[in-house]
Amino acid sequence: MLKIALVFLTGLFFLSLRPYCCGCSNILVVPMDGSHWINMEIILRELHIRGHNITVIHSAKSWYIPNNSTFYTSITRRMMEDEADKNFYNKMVLKVMECRKSWTFMHTFCQNDLIGSMLGQGNKILAGATAEILDDPVFIKKLQDTKFDLMLTDPGLPIGALLGSYLKLPMVFNVRWINTGEAHFTIAPSPLSYVPVSGSELSDQMDFLERTKNLLHYLHNLAQQHFIINPHYSDLLQRHFPPGSDLMSLQLAADIWLIRTDFVFEFPRPTMPNVVYIGGFQCKEAHPLPAELEDFMQSSGDHGVVFMSLGTLVSALSCETMEAIAAAFARLPQKVLWKFVGEKPSSLGNNTLLVKWLPQNDVLGHPKTRAFVAHGGTNGMYEAIYHGVPVVGLPLFFDQFDNILRLKVRGAARMVEAGSLTEESFLEALKDVLETPSYSNNMKRLSQLHQDLPMSPMDTAVFWIEYVIRNKGAAHLQAAGFSLPWYSYFCLDVAVFFIIITAAAIWASVTAYRNLFCHKSRRKRKAE
Repeated sequence: MLKIALVFLTGLFFLSLRPYCCGCSNILVVPMDGSHWINMEIILRELHIRGHNITVIHSAKSWYIPNNSTFYTSITRRMMEDEADKNFYNKMVLKVMECRKSWTFMHTFCQNDLIGSMLGQGNKILAGATAEILDDPVFIKKLQDTKFDLMLTDPGLPIGALLGSYLKLPMVFNVRWINTGEAHFTIAPSPLSYVPVSGSELSDQMDFLERTKNLLHYLHNLAQQHFIINPHYSDLLQRHFPPGSDLMSLQLAADIWLIRTDFVFEFPRPTMPNVVYIGGFQCKEAHPLPAELEDFMQSSGDHGVVFMSLGTLVSALSCETMEAIAAAFARLPQKVLWKFVGEKPSSLGNNTLLVKWLPQNDVLGHPKTRAFVAHGGTNGMYEAIYHGVPVVGLPLFFDQFDNILRLKVRGAARMVEAGSLTEESFLEALKDVLETPSYSNNMKRLSQLHQDLPMSPMDTAVFWIEYVIRNKGAAHLQAAGFSLPWYSYFCLDVAVFFIIITAAAIWASVTAYRNLFCHKSRRKRKAE
């Protein structure tokens, strides 16, 4: 009896060591490249640890997604990245800087026009790449035979959503953006009176003029979606999907939206049952730095270190701007650690160390780090919040202006315009953030709120992915409103009904009154 008990307990022990998974499911993944892949890769590694089999469809010419991996199987197809050029984004920065020289009310519309033009070109390529996949019966048969349990995709590339819908797979989005704009604005009710449209550079406290601007941005984005983006997919949808299908309805059919935001950072707004917030899931405790970097950090003494990085896509600003930044850094008592690619500025001070790569999360988590000079990418902003490091924002394009604005509203950041940056203006912003305690205190408060959760964002993300696998979807969490025509959604048909009823009642009343008045008039004339 004792032996049986020991065998039973030993079995339980080894079972407890085995990672929990939903029958070791097959997960098909269509990611985005660039900084988006950094987010996706973290989730995929966690899913692999839990025993899931992962297949990733990506471009053979991806910037960051490797063809050979120990934790997923690669399938290469033509994607948008085959047509893209990293230098394109550097050129875009210069155009955005020109836009920002215009009237303040108008420069956001100028920027949105640039982004709209880019979206139009990009979605034309994406529609073609998707058509090549769906028109390949051998490839589609191979995917069908694999019997995937889930499509996990970043809908910034709609290929994943279209392919998942075509294969009739349960679908989870790892998302901040879809191909038409900001994801939260797409999935959840967004009253324009207090929910700022992405790209508007507005907060949730808007006066009349700002609400007017917000409405105009919404209409501008709507026009881009219907007249610039959607037409590229019409032929594809007609050939491969049921009549009446459109891109937006296929995207809205996703079971769970893992949105990479947190209301410590995002302005409060309405949400939906199938929206799960995982903002900052990539953040973690800092690891020790390499010896050379650690020595540099320690050499800063009590003054500490200022850290600067412009992210994964844009490697450099204009030479004049770089010289102004370097000169301002040279006048600081702090040491400066600058992630930099390009020609070394001539005004670089002895206190500044240029490096091509470094572990950003570990640097931000170092006790010597006093401020973060950043372009405002979402990953960097959440890492700054997690580690409580105030920000000097140097936004360049996309959502970066809105991201810096959110921290600025919360008193944890300063914003500097890259196009009009001078040595003095940049130095003033740096000194303000470094010497005014409220910036650091406010960011540490955000960090405390961000980490005060019942469950980590990563565990939350994995739970909901496995939830969809276990239950073969999450249709019970999807709102019926997405299947309604627009006039029913806004109850315009009901409004028209009541208008007709009211008009009929008024007409009947007026007619009855006129008939009664005329009848009395005729009786009076007869009596006379």
